[in-house]
Amino acid sequence: TIRPVRRSYYDPSSAPGKGVVWEWENDSGTWTPYDMDVGITIQRAYEKQHPWVDLSAIGFCYIIDFATMGQINRQTQRKRRVRRRLDMVYPLVSGTLPKSQSWPASPGAAAAPPPRKAPPVPPATPKAPAPTPGAKAPDGVAVVRGSLKPLAAQGGRRQAASTPALSSASSASSPPGAGSGKAARPALGTLNRSHLQRLAIAQSRVLIASGVPTVPVKNLTGSSPVNPALAGITGILMSAAGLPVCLTRPPKLVLHPPPVSKSEIQSIPGISHTCRKTTKKQAKKGKTPEEVLKKYLQKVRHPPDEDCTICMERLSAPSGYKGPQPAIKPDLVGKLVKCSHVFHLHCLVAMYNNGNKDGSLQCPTCKTIYGVKTGTQPPGKMEYHIIPHALPGHADCKTIRIIYNIPPGVQGPEHPNPGKSFTARGFPRHCYLPDSEKGRKVLKLLLVAWDRRLIFAIGTSSTTGESDTVIWNEIHHKTEFGSNLTGHGYPDINYLDNVLAELAAQGITEESLAQEKD
Repeated sequence: TIRPVRRSYYDPSSAPGKGVVWEWENDSGTWTPYDMDVGITIQRAYEKQHPWVDLSAIGFCYIIDFATMGQINRQTQRKRRVRRRLDMVYPLVSGTLPKSQSWPASPGAAAAPPPRKAPPVPPATPKAPAPTPGAKAPDGVAVVRGSLKPLAAQGGRRQAASTPALSSASSASSPPGAGSGKAARPALGTLNRSHLQRLAIAQSRVLIASGVPTVPVKNLTGSSPVNPALAGITGILMSAAGLPVCLTRPPKLVLHPPPVSKSEIQSIPGISHTCRKTTKKQAKKGKTPEEVLKKYLQKVRHPPDEDCTICMERLSAPSGYKGPQPAIKPDLVGKLVKCSHVFHLHCLVAMYNNGNKDGSLQCPTCKTIYGVKTGTQPPGKMEYHIIPHALPGHADCKTIRIIYNIPPGVQGPEHPNPGKSFTARGFPRHCYLPDSEKGRKVLKLLLVAWDRRLIFAIGTSSTTGESDTVIWNEIHHKTEFGSNLTGHGYPDINYLDNVLAELAAQGITEESLAQEKD
């Protein structure tokens, strides 16, 4: 497979130019770096000493609070920790910036890279004890031949090895003048992938068997994508210093359990059936928006001296809403009975008309839900059962497997583009819960969310950028069975508590189970 690659340039005063990396804490407790553009935006606000920064301007529904160093989801109010870390600065480029470069290049295009400063090389470390001959290198180990010499003596070798390349054990021990990286590359370029793999394996065995000192690269088997990146950076630096490098193979992604026969699949005790279907939304008739809001509001005769957070006009002045005018006076003000937040009635009616019109209302300030919130999930099927395999971190119980299946179709009046077709990528989608007491509780609440059409929605995929497609709707699921390389697997000690909080943000709690029975 051939894919295009490209190189980006950043201002020396930006976050990558200063070596600043912004990271958020994922569900497994490890740290994940923000995309470069997001990190630059956060760093810019941080340097201007802003108390917080809203990322909605660049397409993300998050607020970064610098006072608490937290990331807040504007829809679910879920909070995650963030941190600012100093890393190596990007290499500087001298002269004018070249045009955008990509690979493969067009025929005849110039491929000369611009001059740049050599990346920093780590200082020499004490020599580690050599392994016994024939010993196998442990997982997560980089193998290095030779010792670090004074950097001045290796300058020519660093320039010749601007990119890491494979070399044989004999060439590694040869003097610098005996050969160069440039001479070796055409020979390697003539090898196919299988030949390169065999060459790398043979090189590793020779280096290990000959008593080469080892430099450990920790946590290569961890779940964070940062760990393989650190291993790669280590390899690049060692190769730039003229040292042959051998890294172990990364851990494998395990999405699905071992094959399960029909006789091994069991129904879940306490939950009837093993399948749930949804159909198209049934329109509720007979209640106007004014009648719905009347249940949740109290009129305010003397409005407080503050802004309406919907139209941002003073509550003592008429509503600033400029859309289709509802049949209600623009200067009337009401207070929600549970949370006591105050708004123009005109604005609340307009907000309700722009929503799902299902008889429920959600406070735009604190997200308190009034009534029963429903979503716009398209028709589909949800299956659930027990399989006889254990999840990582839950060896004491079996596993609940959930299978979602939603076919493509045509958008209805409640969707973003009524009458337009929508796609459904990646179905059927398999998700996993531990078959524990709390795991069964989560499943019961997920069934309520499914019936209320809150698991999926139609929108733009944050992964592929495709619009008018089925997407997850703020209730996270675990789609990796035997690994956690993407952050969507196990072990994750906080997942069940986090998903219960996300369900509660959608108005689904244990009280909802009693409501469904009624």
